[in-house]
Amino acid sequence: MSKKTYLFTSESVSEGHPDKICDQVSDAVLDAMLKDDPDSRVACECFASTGLIVVGGEVRTDTYIDLQQLVRDVIKDIGYNKYGLRFDAESAAVVNVINHQSHDIALGVDVGGAGDQGMMFGYANTETAELMPAPIMFSHQLVRKLADIRKNSNLMPYLRPDSKSQVTIEYSDTNEIIRVDTVVVSTQHDPDVEQSKIREDVIEKLIYKVIPNELLDENTKFHINPTGKFEIGGPHGDTGLTGRKIIVDTYGGRAPHGGGAFSGKDATKVDRSAAYAARHLAKNIVAAGIAKECTIQLSYAIGVAQPVSINVKTHGTSLVDETELASFILKNIDLSPRAIIERLDLKKPIFRPTAAYGHFGRNEFPWEQLSFVELFKKNFN
Repeated sequence: MSKKTYLFTSESVSEGHPDKICDQVSDAVLDAMLKDDPDSRVACECFASTGLIVVGGEVRTDTYIDLQQLVRDVIKDIGYNKYGLRFDAESAAVVNVINHQSHDIALGVDVGGAGDQGMMFGYANTETAELMPAPIMFSHQLVRKLADIRKNSNLMPYLRPDSKSQVTIEYSDTNEIIRVDTVVVSTQHDPDVEQSKIREDVIEKLIYKVIPNELLDENTKFHINPTGKFEIGGPHGDTGLTGRKIIVDTYGGRAPHGGGAFSGKDATKVDRSAAYAARHLAKNIVAAGIAKECTIQLSYAIGVAQPVSINVKTHGTSLVDETELASFILKNIDLSPRAIIERLDLKKPIFRPTAAYGHFGRNEFPWEQLSFVELFKKNFN
């Protein structure tokens, strides 16, 4: 590797990963409550282990949900429907320990204030069509395609739900993609399949179908199930928790993270809604041609509507003054939780699909819309 290049790596995990099972359960609970009561306040956490799902948290809602059936439906949809996996939709115990939301928190939120303090980050760059970093996008695409193969084809009939991916990309010193250096794929599988068969299938039927072939060369390294086998997986192999894959959910380590998880939280929680708003802003700035790379930090205080601060960084890729850009955003775009919720339509039950394969870089979500491009172009180009 030349001294003038560097490597950067990101990972993703599939919907069958134990932490992602929990994220999906938490967001399924949120969606079920929002469907009947759009003003529901939800903070739902999940714990998964062998044969067990525990769902807890604090909610305020006027609706009723059949939690037992809801959880089992999520587990079944993911693909845990075989008894031999030691965790399945029919036999798993589901324990409900959900409580009511604190009245003290509700007081500040009901008048439009933020549901908690904290800082949130949004990011965009020009590496991919989605204006996302390539390592995380390729990693998501690998495990998403693997799940599609498992669910909708017979190409790899031995696949089980749990899998992980990791992509290392070599960049020039000007941050241009040169090549893919390493691809790691670990996938759970039935016991009656040879690792050589899995390796051949993953490389030919997955990696070369997902990653642009011009980025793969004779020196690209493939690590397929590098431990040798992966029969035991899911919550039987590792305990799962909501909110434990926050880097997978965002930018794969390419941007800072404020520390707050997304899944199971309604949009009054700025951990979620303000992170979506920050991505919305960063993406529109890059899409408008103002910068090739943009990071935005927002911060809030509990019960206070407007951000405590905003910070804009364009990483030397823009001629626009960053302070001027931040000031323009504050003057022209309402960043109160109430305005974010209205602008991005966050009272709708749209959240369960976000809980696997990343919250960003997917055009079906409203925070990916290019609704501010003309505003930015008019004032800065």
